[in-house]
Amino acid sequence: APPIPEGFTPIFNGRDLTGWHVSKTNHHGTTPDFRVLHGVIIGTQQPWNEGGILLTDRRYKNFEVYVEVKPDWGNDGGLFLRSTEAGQAYQVTMDYLPGGSIGGIYGEGLKGVQGTNNEAASVVPWYEAWHREEWNRVRARIEGDVPRIQVWINDKLVRDWTANANYLPDGATDGHIAIQVHRNGVTPGQEYQRWVPGGFWRWRTIAVKELP
Repeated sequence: APPIPEGFTPIFNGRDLTGWHVSKTNHHGTTPDFRVLHGVIIGTQQPWNEGGILLTDRRYKNFEVYVEVKPDWGNDGGLFLRSTEAGQAYQVTMDYLPGGSIGGIYGEGLKGVQGTNNEAASVVPWYEAWHREEWNRVRARIEGDVPRIQVWINDKLVRDWTANANYLPDGATDGHIAIQVHRNGVTPGQEYQRWVPGGFWRWRTIAVKELP
């Protein structure tokens, strides 16, 4: 694995899930299978169709998070910033499936989230930065009570976005970092829409740099 960027502190020890916990109130599910194997967090649905999120025990306000990811094609993950225990958060999309988006910004469980892309930023489409069938380095930065969020994939800026307001519940300006296993569609014919049978997401080398 590449070295952790300078100034970042590991928040995953590479051995077990100390410092992390599964949400018991997330609407995607409460029994996802997150485990550590050979220094990697692997995540999948458990039981079939039921996802969920794995949260840091700690809360963070202004920070950058660095993570290396390697998903199987057809599986919908996510990186949550300033998340509540139930998973209301600013989400960096990790929809690795047909028509999906990686590195976009989505208000997970938040109402009416709107923001503005920084047109001055020289962003590249995520699929030009992404390396298929390899480990990819993802870095997300969130700063400000009304947050500006920037996302890099393999050191290429793919998103620079500023919210129009603070959309977190009760005006919160901090929260957990979380990773997601999306639940599947329950409509007949959509069972495989967000997660393929036997599919996995993989995360390693998760680290944080707290900002003023």
